[in-house]
Amino acid sequence: MKKANEKTTSSLSIVKQHHVLMFFLFAAFSAPLFGQENAYISEYLERLENSKKYLMLIAENMPEDHYEFRVTPESKSFAENLMHIGWAMDWHSQSLLGGREPRDWQTDTELRPRNKSKEEMIAKIVETFDKTIQLIQHFDINQLDDSLDYFGLARTKRQILMLLADHITHHRAQMLVALRLKGIVPPRYVLYQ
Repeated sequence: MKKANEKTTSSLSIVKQHHVLMFFLFAAFSAPLFGQENAYISEYLERLENSKKYLMLIAENMPEDHYEFRVTPESKSFAENLMHIGWAMDWHSQSLLGGREPRDWQTDTELRPRNKSKEEMIAKIVETFDKTIQLIQHFDINQLDDSLDYFGLARTKRQILMLLADHITHHRAQMLVALRLKGIVPPRYVLYQ
């Protein structure tokens, strides 16, 4: 009987060692991936916060009486570029990433410049950035590889985040050109990278 107990104890010990080994292997291989995704989100949020600060400086620097200025007749005005950044940010984050029904650009009044003062537009953009940041802070990183239809192209949610940042840069650059054409030196970008 003693030998049977020793065999059972030995078998249990091997099973326990196997479980411990499997746990450490799982932890060793999954932790770096999880950490990389968390690092991506953390770095993305830092970038988004800096983008918000820089955009707000640009918006503040343009006098309100020049908010309707267009670089060319067919271009968006300074105000339209600013509010379009907010609308697209809302669409990329709240609708594409968050699953909320998208706003209709043709009928939306909340993120359009119409009948808004400079102060109201800036406040709305800050609010939109803050909602976007909050959504991304709580985003399930396991969904980063989920694919969506993006204007007929398959894009992952990770790519959606990159497209959001790129879109902000695209329209902010148009606003910088407007500042320059009005003789206003924009804030130094290097401080907000």
